[in-house]
Amino acid sequence: MAGDGEAQPVQELVGPVDRAHLTGLSRPSPPLHRYAPSPDLVDLVDRYWIPVWSLAAPSTQRTLQHPVCLLVVSNDYARFYGPTRGLSSVTLVGDGYAAGVMLAPAAGRLLLDRPVASVTDVHLDLDALTTLDGAALTAEVRAAMDPAPSAPESHAAAIAAYERRLRAFLPVDEPGLLVNHVVAWLREHPEVTRVGEVADAVGLGERALHRLTTDRLGLSPKWLVQRRRLHVAVLALKAGTRSLAGLAAELGYTDQAHFTRDFRTVTGTTPGAYLADQPRGDA
Repeated sequence: MAGDGEAQPVQELVGPVDRAHLTGLSRPSPPLHRYAPSPDLVDLVDRYWIPVWSLAAPSTQRTLQHPVCLLVVSNDYARFYGPTRGLSSVTLVGDGYAAGVMLAPAAGRLLLDRPVASVTDVHLDLDALTTLDGAALTAEVRAAMDPAPSAPESHAAAIAAYERRLRAFLPVDEPGLLVNHVVAWLREHPEVTRVGEVADAVGLGERALHRLTTDRLGLSPKWLVQRRRLHVAVLALKAGTRSLAGLAAELGYTDQAHFTRDFRTVTGTTPGAYLADQPRGDA
């Protein structure tokens, strides 16, 4: 069974393009493999993601991060990332890979052993994460990946290394399960625009909800609502099936100008410019 020390086969995820990754014709993504966690780890891990690249020129990848922490071991760095409130970016150069874990909302507080607000908008070297023995984990993931970064067997071995250590944090506590529920509920209800609606849906007062998300996510409920709106916007713009005015109304904005202002403030570009940079099937 998984966790006995040998890498088990892993199932690559096939699904819609990620709403967090701001790709386009001018900023394509390198080959990216995504894998689901083992069933017993779904309360701690959302997914594993492994990009592998070989580039003649540097490429900057931009992301509207999900409200979670990340573990990333690459060929030249190993980090624990706190949640990023604005736009996060990384520049890829030459040949390389990254073996990343998109943690579930509950996990950051457990791995840090302190409020996630202490690492919002910052990252730590993985070897500073003593709860996980980050230095040993880094060595294990690199030993799995370095010989053949694109091979499914390498990915399975890297994921097995992560999972062996993450199982030490099970079972997830009740506040962790609750914050997982909060984020999942918001993802499933794109029509929600007010924090009070979220609080009512999960059975908390607004102050209690704020305390929970600040401690476990390092983020406010208002930020969660706004980021979810922008994620829906990115997904819709990639699909290119709605007018900008119609999308603004669907997202609950009073007008298209308000939507454009919010989108540009966070991403640095307008919805119209981002839409124009998307590939089309008839191109």
